[in-house]
Amino acid sequence: MDANIFLGQLGAGLAVGLAAVGSSIGAGLAGMSAAGSWAKDAKAGKGLRFIYIICVAAPITQTLYGSIIMLLMSGKLALAPAAGGTLFGIGLATGLGEMLSAWMQGAIGAAGCRMLSEAEGKGFAFILIALGIAETVGIFTMVFMLYLLYTIV
Repeated sequence: MDANIFLGQLGAGLAVGLAAVGSSIGAGLAGMSAAGSWAKDAKAGKGLRFIYIICVAAPITQTLYGSIIMLLMSGKLALAPAAGGTLFGIGLATGLGEMLSAWMQGAIGAAGCRMLSEAEGKGFAFILIALGIAETVGIFTMVFMLYLLYTIV
């Protein structure tokens, strides 16, 4: 197998693979905090809040963004003999951008669950804004890498 083709394929795998790692870590961080918040609420005799699920689910979208880049990269693999290094770079940049965005979104979600539990659900809009800011990093990563992909002819 040609090294450039391998680099292109590796880049496509890294785009979705690293994004999925970040989504898993982010959802795990927020999920552990949500579980603790539910336990605290239940112990206090309060109803269990569904809003924690939003904090847990937020990091999942970055895997979707990585998948979109991966699918579009697979259409460019025929050009890999000439653009394998570029495809690798796009895949790596996508994977790292999405991974860190999802990871930090999970950290925000974890802090949000704790805050919502202690503030009795107040301030949810602020948590959504903070989650949205981290989400924007993932969206920007996808958009910028889409642009780079379309420069490959």
